[in-house]
Formats: sequence, C-alpha cells, structure tokens
Amino acid sequence: MRGVLKQADRCWQGGKALCRVVCLGVLALSCAPFGAWAQAQGQAVPAPAALQLCYERLDIHPWRTLDGRGLNLELIRMAAAKAGVAVQFVTLPWKRCLSEMRDGAVQGVFAASFLPDRMPFGAYPGGNTADPSMQLYTDGYTLVRRKGDKVSWDGKAIAGLNGPVGVQIGYSVVNDLRKLGVPVDEGSQSARELLQKLQLGRIGAAALGNSDVQLLLGDGAVPGEFGAAMEALTVPLVQKAYYLMLSHQLVLDAPAVAHKLWQGIAVARRSPEYQKLVRDAVSGRKP
Repeated sequence: MRGVLKQADRCWQGGKALCRVVCLGVLALSCAPFGAWAQAQGQAVPAPAALQLCYERLDIHPWRTLDGRGLNLELIRMAAAKAGVAVQFVTLPWKRCLSEMRDGAVQGVFAASFLPDRMPFGAYPGGNTADPSMQLYTDGYTLVRRKGDKVSWDGKAIAGLNGPVGVQIGYSVVNDLRKLGVPVDEGSQSARELLQKLQLGRIGAAALGNSDVQLLLGDGAVPGEFGAAMEALTVPLVQKAYYLMLSHQLVLDAPAVAHKLWQGIAVARRSPEYQKLVRDAVSGRKP
C-alpha cells in the first residue's frame, strides 16, 4: 500500500491529466478492499464517527419532519445513545436515499417496509426476513376516492376504478396493488400531488399512508385540505412494519455497531420514555 501511495504521489506531481486519472483508479482499486482485508486479518474496522442516516424529504406526521422532529428520529436518537453511536440525519428523495445507501454515501435509510427487491440496497434487521421486534413502527395505506365515485375495496378486490391507482414514487404499496391486478400510476413525489391528480381526474384513486390521509383529509374535529372533495375507504388497504435499513458496507465492516443500533431500537421502542412520546403525538403534542 505504501509503495502504491508513493507511486501515485509521483504521478500526481507530474501534472499530466491522463496520468492523474490512472492514479486515481489505482488508488480506488487498492483502497476499496481494505475493510474486507482487515476483517480477514482479524482486525475490527471502525465505524464512521457519525452514521449518516437518510429519510425522505417530506413531512410525514407524526413520524418525521424536515426540521428534524418526529417519532422515528426520536426513537433512533434514543437507540443510538444507548448503543454509544453518533448519528446525523439527512433528507433526500426516497429513491435517492436508497441509492446513496447502496453506494455507501450514507450508512442507513428509514423508514423502509420490507421488500425483497430492496435488499441489494442495504440490510434489514434480522437478515433475509426482517425481524418485526426491531421495527420502528407499524403503519398502513388507505385507498382514497373522490366523493361520489364508485371505487370500492372489500379487503380482497378493488372495483369501480376509472383510471389507475396513484402511488408515490418508490413506495412498496405499488407491489401490493399490482398483485391485485389493478393499473398503477407511480409518477408522484408527494401525497398532496397524488390528491391533486385525483381531483383533476387523472387517476381513479390514490393509495396514501394513513398519516397523510389524516393530515390531508382531516378527521371529525379538524378538516383537511382535501376533506371536502375526497374520502378514505374504511377497509385498510395494507398494514406494514417499517425499519431502519443499514448499508451492507456498515454491516460488513462494523457488525457490532449495526447490531447494537437495531437492538437499541427494539429496547427503546418499549421504554416508558418513548411510549410517552407516542401518547403525546397521538394527543396532538409535538415530540
């Protein structure tokens, strides 16, 4: 390794552009396997000073907000403190979060439901089958229609559609809908955009997360932005557990750190302190 570095330094000082490109390639090939090499030698590979954890650049109450609040962030902070791990949060579009984790730019992504197609991007707690004891939370999706439309869902089949069901880009519910044999429109970034498309008649219904339904349609006490024109069907579309995924690189290089963080989530979620945060969020107080 020392010889490679000296050679690269001489090459770099030479100043030729092509040579610099070659040297960078040599360095990348030489340094990339270090973690695997160190593990083979029985040496522990240190985790980054602070784990970069990515979540979708949307406010999804009460779970996460762009200003760094919400139950997901509070739970991860509690788990990280118990595990002795420093964490930092970043926000990106959902599919970008996943690709950044796959490429090692961030060490984790939340909140992700279990989907086998996501496993090349990162690891779930529990391995090939996500362990529900280490979930962040459970939530679901609801089907929303325009008032007066005949769209129905009885828990087995969707009927009365006049157009595809709209879903946010990269969301796992698209697979559930395709299994039902219904057409899907996966071209919206946000729940608000989905309901705007539904209002314009560009889709036949929308599959929204329960928290977005409550926020945008409102309830009996607080009317929402779309509450006068839309209604949620009473039968839940699907319920899912959501997890903190960690990068394959982190799990390989620092398995003890990954295990402590996932176990910390399981312990902290059952703690009286966190349960109080959940009760406060349900009653309308901000965590």
